[in-house]
Amino acid sequence: MPDRRNRARWSRASRISVRVSFMKYIDEFRDPAILAGLLREIASAADGRRIRLMEICGGHTHAIYRFGLHALLPPSIDLVHGPGCPVCVLPRGRIDGAVGLARRPGVTLATFGDMLRVPGSHGSLLDAQAAGADVRMVYSPLDALALARANPGRTVVFFAIGFETTAPGTALLLRQARAEGVKNLAVYCNHVLVIPALRALLAGGSELDGFIGPGHVSAILGGDAWAFLPREYGKAVAISGFEPLDLLQAVLLAVRQVVAGRPAVEVPYARAVRPEGNRKAQAAVSEVFETRPDFAWRGLGIIPASALRIREAFADWDAERRYGLADVVVPDPPVCRCGDVLRGRAKPWDCRAFGTACTPDAPLGACMVSSEGACAAVHQYGRLGRSAPDFQEAR
Repeated sequence: MPDRRNRARWSRASRISVRVSFMKYIDEFRDPAILAGLLREIASAADGRRIRLMEICGGHTHAIYRFGLHALLPPSIDLVHGPGCPVCVLPRGRIDGAVGLARRPGVTLATFGDMLRVPGSHGSLLDAQAAGADVRMVYSPLDALALARANPGRTVVFFAIGFETTAPGTALLLRQARAEGVKNLAVYCNHVLVIPALRALLAGGSELDGFIGPGHVSAILGGDAWAFLPREYGKAVAISGFEPLDLLQAVLLAVRQVVAGRPAVEVPYARAVRPEGNRKAQAAVSEVFETRPDFAWRGLGIIPASALRIREAFADWDAERRYGLADVVVPDPPVCRCGDVLRGRAKPWDCRAFGTACTPDAPLGACMVSSEGACAAVHQYGRLGRSAPDFQEAR
C-alpha cells in the first residue's frame, strides 16, 4: 500500500486510480474487479460525450483488441489507431531496397522477423530467401555483429527499423563494430521519429481529442517530450503501459482532461517513464545518427526531419553509402487502405480487402503483416466471440 507521501500525491485521483498506480504484479494489472471500477469511472467522466483518442503504439493496439477493451468502453469513446507500427509506416520503396541488398552476391541480410513477410513491389524478403538469397532473422542488432564475425567472407547488412525505441540498439551495434574494426558489416538505416509524424498528422487541424502516449518510445524520450501536444495543439496526453488496467487508467486520465478542458501530459506509466527519459540511450543515438532532411512515410507522405541516417563518422558501416542506394517512391496496391488506417481515417474493417483478399497468410499491406499492425490485431482478436453486426457496431 502507498505511504502517506504517496497518498498525498494521488489525493485528486480516485481510489481505483491510486490502487492501479501502486500495483507491482501482473495479475493485479488484470484484476476484473478493478477493471470494472475503472470502466464505471470512465463512463461517469465521459457522461456520453464523444471523445476520440488515438493510440500511437502498435503494442497498445494489440492489447486493446486482445483484451477486448474497445468493446468494454462506452460507445461514445472511440479509440483510433495511429502511425504506431514502425514496420507499417515503412514505404514499399525501402522494402525494395532491402530485397535488392539481399539479392546481391556475397551479402547476408539480417533483420527482425516482422520485416521478412512485408511485401514490396518485387516480393518480400522471404520470397528473396526462397529464390536463394541469404536472409536471416535476428532478435537483436548485436546478432548481426555475431553473424559478421562468424562469416568473414560475407558482408552482413542489418536492415534496421523502428522508432526511437530501437534506435539505441542500432547505435550500440555501430559503436561496437567500429570499436572492433569489423568491416564486413553494414546497416541499412530506416529508423523513424514519432514526433514529426504526429505534427504532420495534426497539421491543418484534427478531430482527435487526445492521445494514449506510447510507453516504449516514452521510456527513451521521456514524458516531457510530449508537452507540445497540449501546449501547441490542445490535445490531452496520458502515457500508458501495456496491461489492461494500464490502458484503462490512461483512457480515464485523458477523458478527464478533455472534459475539464485542461489538456496536459500525465504519466501513469511512471514505473518505466521518467520526465527526462533515458539520457544514455539519447546520447548513443545522437553520437551515431543525425536527422535526415526528409523521409517518406507510408500513408503520411514525405515528412521533413522525420527519420535518422548514419553520421559521417560511421560512414564505413552505412549500407546506403556503400551500395549507392537511392529512394524510389512505390505506391501501395490501390485496394489497400493501410495508409488511411495509419492516419486514423479508417478502421481496418473499412478496407474492402480486409479478411478477404488481405489476411495474415496472404497480406497485401504492412498493417496486416506486422505483429504490431492494426489490421493484424483486429484480424487476430477483433472478431472473437462477435457476430458481424456486433463487430461493426463496435466501431
